[in-house]
Amino acid sequence: MDMDFAVILFLLLVATGAIWLLDRFWLKKLRAKDAPDPWWVEYGASFFPVILAVFLLRSFLVEPFKIPSGSMIPTLHVGDFILVNKYDYGIRLPILNKKIIAVGTPQRGDVMVFRYPENPSLDYIKRVVGLPGDKISYLNKRLTINGQEVPEKKIADYLNADRLYYTPRYIETLGTVQHQILIEPDAPPFVSQVSDFPFRNNCHYNSEGVSCVVPPGHYFVMGDNRDDSMDSRYWGFVPDRNIVGKAFFIWFNFSDLKRIGPFK
Repeated sequence: MDMDFAVILFLLLVATGAIWLLDRFWLKKLRAKDAPDPWWVEYGASFFPVILAVFLLRSFLVEPFKIPSGSMIPTLHVGDFILVNKYDYGIRLPILNKKIIAVGTPQRGDVMVFRYPENPSLDYIKRVVGLPGDKISYLNKRLTINGQEVPEKKIADYLNADRLYYTPRYIETLGTVQHQILIEPDAPPFVSQVSDFPFRNNCHYNSEGVSCVVPPGHYFVMGDNRDDSMDSRYWGFVPDRNIVGKAFFIWFNFSDLKRIGPFK
């Protein structure tokens, strides 16, 4: 997922809007009364309202995304087309992503789309685990928030259809949200290849995992596929300015037509 389409859509909106305005207030007056519109005016004026509607919809209300990796299995699968609510976390200026109207903030358990801090041209999707000021510990594959272990319950193992093996699966409760996670028992608990990210000193790494204090205006996120997710444990915190929106609905998957509906 990336923001290239948003830039292209904005440029098309500016181009077709300029053609529409130019023709409406100047060029039309210069043509003979019965003369047909030039092809470039006809197409530009016709596409402008459609592009405007799409631009406003995806900028301020709902935007579609496609899941590119397995870091959110079993909640989200590779190839899922999802919808992201652009309103819940505040109204932001398109392209610049600057918040202009505060509406709400991410909550623990939300599945959030954001601009990858190390490369803001890319959009990532993870689950919100830590809020500003929280102390997050993920030691020996157990999640603790502010000194309290996050409840989890073992359920039936998950069959990875691509790799044909079973992975232990749990129901985890983050705030008011219950969701499924996968934990590989044979994967090491320590975190390797950690980036030198902003507020790196807020985190402590050892052989058991990592503990972090989330700085103001930032969030700690993790994938539901805990041992196959590059997330805040590796590259740090998500600043509020990078937030895109809250994912809430699967609307299509070419590989599995039954995958449709809301998720947690």
